[in-house]
Amino acid sequence: MTWFILRRLIGMVVTLWVVFTISFLLMRAVPGGPYSGERNLPPEIEDNIKHRYRLDLPLLDQYLYELGNVASLDFGLSMRLQDFNVNQVIAQGFPISASLGILAMAFALTLGLAAGITSAALRGSIADISLMSLATLGIALPNFVIASLAIMVFVFMIPVFPAAGWGSLQQLVLPAMCLGALYAAEVARIVRTGMLDVLSQDHIRTARAKGLSEFSVVMRHALPGALLPVVSFLGPATAGILTGSVVIEKIFAIPGLGWHFVQAALQRDYTLAMGLVLLYTALLFTMNFLVDLSYGILDPRVELK
Repeated sequence: MTWFILRRLIGMVVTLWVVFTISFLLMRAVPGGPYSGERNLPPEIEDNIKHRYRLDLPLLDQYLYELGNVASLDFGLSMRLQDFNVNQVIAQGFPISASLGILAMAFALTLGLAAGITSAALRGSIADISLMSLATLGIALPNFVIASLAIMVFVFMIPVFPAAGWGSLQQLVLPAMCLGALYAAEVARIVRTGMLDVLSQDHIRTARAKGLSEFSVVMRHALPGALLPVVSFLGPATAGILTGSVVIEKIFAIPGLGWHFVQAALQRDYTLAMGLVLLYTALLFTMNFLVDLSYGILDPRVELK
């Protein structure tokens, strides 16, 4: 176990360094810069701004300077948000994205597990075909289409939720449903496939032969074995959903990390974009690590190496 954790930590450090290097080079390779859109900026002021953010240094010196800051978990000052550093932006935006993500994941798991179990238990029925058709539709439709349809129905036609904003639970429900719809569809399909595989195994036949109820067979004997593929999916899915959906946060005007990422990309905010990219990478790596650990809990036969 110790060697497994050490290997993962080393792998995470190497991955973050590679992502940092590639992101740094790509951002500098794009024509223009954070202040290329400014008009009538006096040369002395432009020089002072570049000096403040070390943009006047050679490219290698800029790389080493930023790498040193990142190594000390200091992402520096935001180039476009005055009087804010990147750490403060992340500290303010992450709880918002996390709140949205937790509610969306709860919605996705609840709906996805229920649909997948029902579909597998009623294989070939109208309910099975209907649920899987809806799941396929949920996967095929982009989340901005789902969000647009949800706004039309639940804001204008049936005014239940506000159109946008942040601050109350009511403002959180609709974007969470739109964000979790894709994941719910994926979970439903994965659970159905896993359940059908487990239901055909010998120990399920033995449980039925003993006279156990179908509910007991499905929930107590089949479901635990069918959850392993779901856990594998939840690793990257949770990392993505916790850091916020760029599109959903933009549509519903939610000031989470996804919204800040869009602004950083549009405004060429090098430091903020770098901080968010590294945060996403670290979360993805951490969630995959936790998924691997959970395998040993769900299936003792799995050996961590």
